[in-house]
Amino acid sequence: MAVYKVTVATGDMAEAGTNNSISITLVGSYGESRQTTVSFLFLPGKEKSLSVHCGQDLGPIVLIRLHKWRLFLEDAWFCKDVRVTAPNGTLYRFPCYQWLEGVTTVEVREGSGKKLVDDKLQILKEHRHQELAARQEAYRWKNFAQGWPRCLNVDSIFELDSNIQFSCIRASNFTGFLIFQGASHFLSGFLLRRTSWNSLDEMRTIFSRTQGRDIGGCL
Repeated sequence: MAVYKVTVATGDMAEAGTNNSISITLVGSYGESRQTTVSFLFLPGKEKSLSVHCGQDLGPIVLIRLHKWRLFLEDAWFCKDVRVTAPNGTLYRFPCYQWLEGVTTVEVREGSGKKLVDDKLQILKEHRHQELAARQEAYRWKNFAQGWPRCLNVDSIFELDSNIQFSCIRASNFTGFLIFQGASHFLSGFLLRRTSWNSLDEMRTIFSRTQGRDIGGCL
């Protein structure tokens, strides 16, 4: 009997948790485990730990399968990552960082960077092929107008997969924050200042109270 220690982490953003059922399958070089239930309740920013019992050593763990299904209402879940500790103490990390919606199964490869030529197992070759096909389906292109660069074949980002939406919205929020900070510094005279600061207190006036305390601590 081989026992694997598994830790599943949920993202810390709003509504990342779920009350749907999540289970996991470990896939190794020598075989795979049975599907094992992780939990029926996940809270944002929290982790769930469990033991997966296998009849034999699975060898190096190359990927995992996360299975999501619902009893009544759909409740999307954002998985941050999964960590698997083998019986011999080897730790395998599986960065996920994606939403799981509906009744679905998502395969996540082990986090070590690998090239195509490194995929010796057939299951890894198939996973890479399926991932490429999914990306080609998600990112379809169209011509906006003659002579213009090509663009995504959607009318709104809300037509895209939820994981792509998440990246677009976060990028927009980050850009908006930079614009706000730039405008704040411009209005306070920070960007147009051509002389040296007279004192540390004068520098603090262009930052928020929190930023001012951070500067004081560093200096």
